[in-house]
Amino acid sequence: MQNELGKTVSSDFNAYYQSIAKKVHEWVEPLSTAEIWRRPYRYGNSIGHLLLHLTGNLNYYIGARIANTGYVRNRDLEFTDPSPKSKQELLKNFDVAIDMVTATLGKQEAGDWAAPYSAERSDAKDRFMMVLICAGHLYHHLGQIIYLSKELARQRAASA
Repeated sequence: MQNELGKTVSSDFNAYYQSIAKKVHEWVEPLSTAEIWRRPYRYGNSIGHLLLHLTGNLNYYIGARIANTGYVRNRDLEFTDPSPKSKQELLKNFDVAIDMVTATLGKQEAGDWAAPYSAERSDAKDRFMMVLICAGHLYHHLGQIIYLSKELARQRAASA
């Protein structure tokens, strides 16, 4: 029974992360690289910086801290990187992070979910909670990407 629960948790998290990644692509694909880096408001982030942030978040909290990838995070640079990457590179790096997450989660045994967890800027005490927090974080920023994508499309239409 416990092994079945562990497989269900891994499988459901994997499906969720893949679903969110698909939605990220749906909202980012129609945009140009220039639009991805544009900040439609004086405040807030560009979609490009949000993609850097999500990629760094997953690579650190799941990659470095669970999969032991050795990833070293520079969180501040995720929001200030002065050298904009292409849309293709941003999405490729994001997809690599999602693939790492799903591979890592697929390797978790039932007992691994309760394994002790610690990381900078996190109060999660076990792996399950950290994976859940990362899933919520991903969904939160997907909402921002959707909002920004709609605003960029509105601005594009208004200037045409």
